[in-house]
Amino acid sequence: MFLYHFGLTELPFTLTPNTKFYLGLEPHTEALAVLLTALKTGEGFIKVTGEVGTGKTLICRKLLNEIPDTFITAYIPNPYLNPDELRRAVAAELGVKQAQRMSVQLLTQRIQDRLLDLHNQGHSVVLILDEAQALPAESLEALRLFTNLETETRKLLQVVLFAQPELDQRLNETQFRQLKQRITFSYKLRPMTSLEVTRYIQHRIEVAGYKGPLLFSEKLCNKIAKTSQGIPRIVNILCNKMLMLTYGQGHHQITKKHLAIAAKDTEAVNEHLSIGKRTRAYMLVASIGLIAASYTAHLFWRT
Repeated sequence: MFLYHFGLTELPFTLTPNTKFYLGLEPHTEALAVLLTALKTGEGFIKVTGEVGTGKTLICRKLLNEIPDTFITAYIPNPYLNPDELRRAVAAELGVKQAQRMSVQLLTQRIQDRLLDLHNQGHSVVLILDEAQALPAESLEALRLFTNLETETRKLLQVVLFAQPELDQRLNETQFRQLKQRITFSYKLRPMTSLEVTRYIQHRIEVAGYKGPLLFSEKLCNKIAKTSQGIPRIVNILCNKMLMLTYGQGHHQITKKHLAIAAKDTEAVNEHLSIGKRTRAYMLVASIGLIAASYTAHLFWRT
């Protein structure tokens, strides 16, 4: 695609949470610091929440990469599991053999035995769940019961929850009051500021191998920050489309016109715009056609 055109070695604005592109911005650095500090205390539940696209999964993977060797991690990326499925998933992550064939009672005992064994070896065990807002109510209760497993001095299992704000709403319900009391540390991710968006964009294109003149001016980055409301995922979507459009036109300079077209084509951006600032016709502008057409035309003339 546009890699050769811009002198890039890889795509800089993919939606995959790649820790190679991690930039230690304040909210992400603070979140990691809270997580690592909380884990060292050995107590209960730890929760990180944030709106869709604010970088929760990236921080989750960064934590998995940087957690000290004394910790054993059980990672469940898709926790939409009933209590039995959750127990068996945890058992499998901890290396409990034949976990799928055991009765619930035997499985629970084997999990406890495994946790005690790891504790005696000097390890702490951490269960990490991404997208935790998707956990069924019964599974949230099963998680709470997991943390009942303890010695006289320390919990045998700590739980880290990465979730959208909907989890906080659920935890305010009466039925989850016991679980909420066990959350000893929590952190809420915020969107990026304009300055952070500028650093974020420049960092990603540099990591992707770009060495030419400035692609995204500071003024343009400020407009991207406003348009995206500082959400990293939306920044990635916009910047990727802007690169595609610029390449499709055979240009090297990215402009606010490219941003306007990319924004019109991005539903997540349009959802944030007030009705008073756009008409129905504006909402239905087929700007993706402009991107695709210019991109296809450029490919045609290169052949």
